[in-house]
Amino acid sequence: MKELNKRIRIAAVSYLNTKPLTYAFEQGAMSDSIELSFEYPSKVASDLLNDRVDVGLVPIAVIPLLNESYIISDYCISTEGEVASVCLFSQVPLNEIETIKLDYQSKTSVALLKILLKYHWKLSPNLTEASEGYETTIKGSTAGLVIGDRALIQRSTSTYIYDLGLAWKEMTGLPFVFAAWVANKILPSAFIHTFNEATSQGLQHIDKIVADLNFNEYDMKKYYTININYQLNKDKIAAMQKFTELLSHIE
Repeated sequence: MKELNKRIRIAAVSYLNTKPLTYAFEQGAMSDSIELSFEYPSKVASDLLNDRVDVGLVPIAVIPLLNESYIISDYCISTEGEVASVCLFSQVPLNEIETIKLDYQSKTSVALLKILLKYHWKLSPNLTEASEGYETTIKGSTAGLVIGDRALIQRSTSTYIYDLGLAWKEMTGLPFVFAAWVANKILPSAFIHTFNEATSQGLQHIDKIVADLNFNEYDMKKYYTININYQLNKDKIAAMQKFTELLSHIE
């Protein structure tokens, strides 16, 4: 394709959980063949949908919306249970929540929350879209879905924390994939091979990544090695299929 004579446009999520997957690129890997940018998840999804990028580390809820979609890496952002950074935060117990503010930065986490409310918790609170700074409105019977780095910070503030990765595991027995490397067009096999190898390199440098961070709100070694799991395997594929199936029944 003509546009692939240029550098391939890669968009990654701008959260700390992405660092191991983008480590090699930030060290200069593939700099002659890619253009790398960072945004929050729903913006990466929008850019991939509108062909402003060729590959995105996207929330998996966007995959059914793409005309073409190809997972091009054996590495993803997933969890085998407690993810720590995708949580429902509240000052009251789950059954006393009346309103939930929905994080504007990820469609997958919002969809996952709706699935859990319907099938796991069997609750129907009022759901409202949130905007920047909504974390300060999490009080009384108003809860908030918060994701990413802000969720790790919110953990020290809220009385009740309901981890969506753990709740999904309890409901399905499966891991959960929050984001995968997805292309919206067929890419050269040589590029995919090199890209796949590059995305794995940071997993060998977790200690250095942690040491270079200026983030003390959570144990980041635990986050990268226990909460987040980066290997995409058959169980993760099955989890993605289960999520897509349930997603089709959610408004």
